[in-house]
Amino acid sequence: MRKRVGMTTFVLLVAAALVGVPFVWGSDMLSAYSAHSADSEAAEPASAIIESPVASELPTRKAAPAAPTAPTLPPALLHPAPVTVDATGFWSWTVLDRRTGATAGSPDASTPQRTASMIKAWLASDYLRRNPDPSNSNLSQLSLMIRTSDNDAASYFWDLDGKFASISRLVQICGLTDSKAYIDWASTLVSARDAARMGACIGDGRAAGAKWTDWVLNEMRNVAKDQKFGITPALPAAEQASTAVKNGWIARSDGKWHVNCLAIGTDWVLSVLTVYPTSKGQDYGADICQSVTRQLQA
Repeated sequence: MRKRVGMTTFVLLVAAALVGVPFVWGSDMLSAYSAHSADSEAAEPASAIIESPVASELPTRKAAPAAPTAPTLPPALLHPAPVTVDATGFWSWTVLDRRTGATAGSPDASTPQRTASMIKAWLASDYLRRNPDPSNSNLSQLSLMIRTSDNDAASYFWDLDGKFASISRLVQICGLTDSKAYIDWASTLVSARDAARMGACIGDGRAAGAKWTDWVLNEMRNVAKDQKFGITPALPAAEQASTAVKNGWIARSDGKWHVNCLAIGTDWVLSVLTVYPTSKGQDYGADICQSVTRQLQA
């Protein structure tokens, strides 16, 4: 009987010693324990209450690292802004940030219209990507097609590019969504947002390839003076020389002008499409392009 009493005393002493061993607390367990202590403190004798661990015994919680923030880019020279044009007929526009690919435009920016000569920049790029070693004669014709908007040269490269097959490549390579081939090169249907995508595609090298992109852009920067209407005159003088341009204009037998403007700047692309009665003249469309350009600099 005395042995059993001695064993019981030994067990109690061990249990009392274990109470003093520090415990690694989790937050859920600590909360549950605190609640239980508050409820039972008054009912239990003082000898049965276990004190909460001191602050130094609690685990240290490290704050989660902050998510990295993307660098904030300053607005491109031409950037999204409210645009209002008081004009007869159809007009649409899209501005594209070349650094991010982000676009903004008019509500009808997805409506396709005939490109007229604006498509010539693609015809040249498509040919040079597929024929990286052109003859001097063909290179001269390509230059004429872009700088002076030579229509015979455009028809020549339209044939060499496979006609409608060239527009299928345009859609695929440049990621167009609203555009398609129609009748001939001048009738190719392209929306304002697709025209901006085409400009970005020419500017970043997908269209002409690494070897010829700079050449194509240089030709577009040096189009004849009378073809720099619309976007370019509305730009700051310092930006004009570095801006690549290919406009399109045609008065069709249906009694309507199609005047389109495409420009590739340092960090932006702008396209403007217009359709209106021929009685208003070509300058009417050029003025719309100019007005949109000015408002996008605000």
